[in-house]
Amino acid sequence: MPVAILIILLLLYAVVRRVDFFSAFTDGAKRAIPLLLRVLPTLALFSAAMSLFRASGMEAIISRLLSPVLSRLGIDAPLVPLILVRPFSGSAAVAALTDVFHAYGPDSKIGLTASVLLGSSETVFYALALYFGSVGIKKTRFTVPVALLAMLTSVVTGVLFSSLFLG
Repeated sequence: MPVAILIILLLLYAVVRRVDFFSAFTDGAKRAIPLLLRVLPTLALFSAAMSLFRASGMEAIISRLLSPVLSRLGIDAPLVPLILVRPFSGSAAVAALTDVFHAYGPDSKIGLTASVLLGSSETVFYALALYFGSVGIKKTRFTVPVALLAMLTSVVTGVLFSSLFLG
């Protein structure tokens, strides 16, 4: 419903401003194609890499290696795959969340904590590749370390708040 209202408002704005809506739309689409062609290889690479990471078993191996360390920090082992894939892929993180839901239920403490982690974190590398790649930025300087620090902060505070409020 809100999308329909937005479309109607845009059409009304175009009529009031006497803008040829169809021409404006097609011009915007024409300018978007080169952008899409610049970004599409990166998106395809991320998708293939995440599929390979999960299918090869590397996700499970790294999760098993990190689980003892993270459990000392109060992070349950089933949350590790979600934490691992979230910086790279939103869809892989949703798949990890679904795995947690199937194993523990969405209303369990682990399920709720996983939901908090998914909602409070970002697909750091995907977003950087998409945004920086679309405008041709090659040197990210401090962006990656700061974004990863923010991701770590969101994981720690998400687990902490979940522990405080969920018991």
